[in-house]
Amino acid sequence: MRIAMYEPEIAGNVGAVLRLCACLGVGVDLIEPMGFEWDDRRVRRAAMDYIDHVEIRRHAGFAEFQDTLGPGRLVLFTTKATRSAYDCTYRPDDVLLFGKESAGVPQTVADACGERVRLPMRSEVRSLNVATSAAIALSEALRQTDMLPR
Repeated sequence: MRIAMYEPEIAGNVGAVLRLCACLGVGVDLIEPMGFEWDDRRVRRAAMDYIDHVEIRRHAGFAEFQDTLGPGRLVLFTTKATRSAYDCTYRPDDVLLFGKESAGVPQTVADACGERVRLPMRSEVRSLNVATSAAIALSEALRQTDMLPR
């Protein structure tokens, strides 16, 4: 299982996701362009020394990212989906995809995903922070597949 971030815009969010994935033993795919320089100190500040304990793959764009995918499916987390993330049956080789903070993913990317799900939340609010969403989603997916670290 892996986390993929489509064109992330905020260095601190990427750092938080890197730390999350280091703690849970999951690799991260970063689909460029990113909205900040990779060596931005805010990435390392959020990830701290955990950045040395996570496999990171950077991709020049979505097509390059797709070329590296194995047999696993892409599971897109989007506020536009109607199916709850808790009604999805996750697989050990899933790649959990999260869109950019300001706009999510374009329709062409959404169409390339095998599943589209949303995290349930109150209707009065727009969305969760992407790092918070990744933590909730990854925890549920690892729990279902019995892949949580012991």
